Amino acid sequence: MTSQAPGSSHRIVVLARDNDATAVMVHYLADRFDDVVPVVERPESRATVARRRARRLGWVRVAGQLAFAALAMPVLQRRGRARVRAILADAELDASPVPDLRRVESVNSPDTIALLRDLAPGVVVVYGTRIISSAVLTAVGCPFVNTHGGITPRYRGVHGGYWALTEGRPDLVGTTVHLVDPGIDTGTVLARTYYTPGPRDSIATYSYLHLASGLPALAEQVARLVAGGRAESTSQTPAPPTSATSGGPRSTPVQGNSRLWWHPTLWGYLARRWRAGVR
Repeated sequence: MTSQAPGSSHRIVVLARDNDATAVMVHYLADRFDDVVPVVERPESRATVARRRARRLGWVRVAGQLAFAALAMPVLQRRGRARVRAILADAELDASPVPDLRRVESVNSPDTIALLRDLAPGVVVVYGTRIISSAVLTAVGCPFVNTHGGITPRYRGVHGGYWALTEGRPDLVGTTVHLVDPGIDTGTVLARTYYTPGPRDSIATYSYLHLASGLPALAEQVARLVAGGRAESTSQTPAPPTSATSGGPRSTPVQGNSRLWWHPTLWGYLARRWRAGVR
């Protein structure tokens, strides 16, 4: 195993999936740091993901999630395109394709471990990958940092902003920057930021608001870590935001009630939209 002292390397590896949200993150970091290397994994097949999820949730619920992804989400994405462009423009974010991507079969493959050891990063930024194994997390002597679309530990998993709204908790719509451990969004929290969705937003646009809200905090934490700072838990307490991507200390506690959230089913999404107006 390669070992290095904290702060001994200023290289940042972005370990992610190949999509426009990853492109936004890579461009944002590359504008602020001199040495950013993007590494993307090949996505798992939908059948593989569905079978694994069904072992935990059952096929009825997974069928509802697949129906939501196939029928509702494409419509929401089409209707949300102009809103996504506005979010990116307002936050001055670049979603253009990233050249010179390094590609691996899986974040957990031996080739990924070999590549990370060769690159010897000071920080690995994780975004949207499958769960990373302990073997990868301990392969290089540097922190792994994730930008999570949700306020942890209460909203782990996916669509954290959406689920907070369905629970009537707009005060807990936000983004968490945390260290990565072998669990699912259970690592030490480094920073939290908050935003307020607008009337044009939906589950198809929240992920971009999460990025716009969380990227400044991510860059701040990465800069601190590559400079040799300690990976310490945040002491901030989340305050009501004043704009769609603003945040600050709040009085609402976020500890306790930790839960892993999944994609909505088609019928669940439609019922919540009808009853509570959550899009």
